[in-house]
Amino acid sequence: MNSNSQTKKQFGSCLCGQATYEIEGEFDLFLFCHCTYCQKDTGTIYAANLISHSAKLNWLSGEEHTKIYNLKGTRHTKCFCKNCGSALPYLYEGKMLVLPAGSIEFEPQIAPTAHVFYSSRAKWEDSLTQTAKFDQFPNG
Repeated sequence: MNSNSQTKKQFGSCLCGQATYEIEGEFDLFLFCHCTYCQKDTGTIYAANLISHSAKLNWLSGEEHTKIYNLKGTRHTKCFCKNCGSALPYLYEGKMLVLPAGSIEFEPQIAPTAHVFYSSRAKWEDSLTQTAKFDQFPNG
């Protein structure tokens, strides 16, 4: 059996479901980026991205609903759904697949690899392990 027949296809989508994709291949890294650009464009403390130098991205639907944004004067790039704003995968410089972990519909076979730009993290992040945890929105 050749290795191509063993390659598992994995799927994902945006929040509204207009943009759907499949990924074929393995991931090299699973990074949590704490840079101030990622904080701004995610609206949270870090961006969680799977990275691959060999996996293939295939749009199943809605590629025309996506937009690539490049922050002028930086290497910061984001692909998102023009309808719902969800972060979506893209090829960075045409060769490295960047896959926002929040858009996937599968359990990645790679554990988180590293926190990057950690010195830029929101300082209140350090106290998160001490906060209350709920399985749903708390009452009161």
